[in-house]
Amino acid sequence: LAPTRDSLALAMAAMATCTQVFAGMRLNLAAKVSLRGKAVVARPVMMARAAGRSARMTVRAADDDASAATEDAPDASNDDDEDEAPAPRARGRGGGGDRGRGGRGGRGRGRGRDDGDGLEESVVQVQRVTKVTKGGSNMSFRATVVVGDGKGKVGVGCSKAKEVQVAVTKAAADARKCMITVPLSKGQSFPHRVTVKGNGGAHVMLRPAGPGTGVIAGGSCRTVLELAGYKNVFAKQLGSSSPLNNARAVVKGLGEMRTYKQVAADRDMTVEELFSA
Repeated sequence: LAPTRDSLALAMAAMATCTQVFAGMRLNLAAKVSLRGKAVVARPVMMARAAGRSARMTVRAADDDASAATEDAPDASNDDDEDEAPAPRARGRGGGGDRGRGGRGGRGRGRGRDDGDGLEESVVQVQRVTKVTKGGSNMSFRATVVVGDGKGKVGVGCSKAKEVQVAVTKAAADARKCMITVPLSKGQSFPHRVTVKGNGGAHVMLRPAGPGTGVIAGGSCRTVLELAGYKNVFAKQLGSSSPLNNARAVVKGLGEMRTYKQVAADRDMTVEELFSA
């Protein structure tokens, strides 16, 4: 039997309204047919729309994987950089380039160092110097070191070398050779006032102070007085600001001080006779 027009239209309408499931997606076909002069319209979700949604989901998943890979990549590079990065250089007495506070006149490096002989070392200054010769300029380092035991012995040394550590070691040895014994009166202060002039325009004033005052001084003068064992003193630099010249001027002034017992012994007298005279 040949299909009639009405049966063909009914079959097409039925096919248009059917929903087919394939691979988790609903595929619908839209059709618009005419049955006995009346329009039959089916409004399903189009297959192209479902396919586009699945494509967008696939692209989004690929983007998420790519972003996760890019986030993991810097972490791995940072770990490699941290493993390969060299350890920071330690600052201190060692090393040719590290000079305390840097550059010329670095102070306070190595203060309180004890080499086992009961003497404490303090590096007052490390300065780069240059000697100009016929063949060129020879650069070296000059170190100024103060050595003392805190009980009345102190010395200042200065030496030069190609490396900082060698210069400091030689200066400390020179300071040990130049140590003197300074007087400590009651209260760990000066026995009397002294104003001394040193080399290079250095001019230092030393004054005794009462208990509880502390060491009121600055620069290399304070370092020398602390290592000598003074606790209550006044000191002021009136002339040059050179650490080496001022340190030597303080040592010179301390060497000029005398206690009452020393003066009485020099005059073959007792302390009572000295005060009664």
